[in-house]
Amino acid sequence: MGGRELDYTIELPPGGRPDTSPEKGSKNNLPVVILLGWAGCRDKHLVKYSTIYHQKGCTVIRYTAPWEMMFFAESFGIRSLQTPARKLLELLFDYKIEKKPLLFHVFSNGGVMLYRYILELIHTHGQFSSLKVVGTIFDSAPGRRNIMGSLRALAAVLGSTNVLLKYCLLLVFAILVVVLRVLLHPVTRFFHETHYDALLKGPSRWPELYLYSKGDRIILASDIECMVEARRQHNVAVRTMDFSDSAHVGHLPAYPSYYMSLCSSFMYDCIGCS
Repeated sequence: MGGRELDYTIELPPGGRPDTSPEKGSKNNLPVVILLGWAGCRDKHLVKYSTIYHQKGCTVIRYTAPWEMMFFAESFGIRSLQTPARKLLELLFDYKIEKKPLLFHVFSNGGVMLYRYILELIHTHGQFSSLKVVGTIFDSAPGRRNIMGSLRALAAVLGSTNVLLKYCLLLVFAILVVVLRVLLHPVTRFFHETHYDALLKGPSRWPELYLYSKGDRIILASDIECMVEARRQHNVAVRTMDFSDSAHVGHLPAYPSYYMSLCSSFMYDCIGCS
């Protein structure tokens, strides 16, 4: 069972049961939407994004991986997020919605780390190769590993943690990043490809929407724009929106109506070309 030991939330369409029909045409073709939260994100933060799709009749699955996995295990090169990635995809079979179109909404590098392994499973694992992904939305992602952005993100996650513990964790993380991602990068890149590099040449060819901002102090807009160009060179249909001044994963609060319109339009267009 995919849901075992996985702290996820699923919202079913009105009526309390998912529509398992894959046929095209109005409501039957609505995708299952999987939201992959950012590091430190709580389910209550994802609810407002979930509403965009649920109010239109979609089944929505929300999940955020533990921040310790994102910041420490993955930084050590431990592929700890492979297991939750597999369990998330198994949920589709548990709820008998594996034949429905599938849309991902991915937040920050925390969501990207998990999404990277989901992509690998879809393209290499026999059970998941039949899944029909129609599109992916990236919010404030993906970004290359940059020390200051990573430290700001971790500091935000730690929040009101004991001050001494907070600064000790920040110091350990900074040393870890400098050693593994800077000093030893010529060696580590051979056995642990970064999530950013994996997506640059990723095998997926379904449409992608990138929502970002030059005002983001955690993920550089230039990293996202570089990714966009690389994906277009792979003949991926890419859309972008630079909100200019909104904060990291803060585009929906800053521009609620426009953000929801962009996501809804993208979803319907993906269904139409699926």
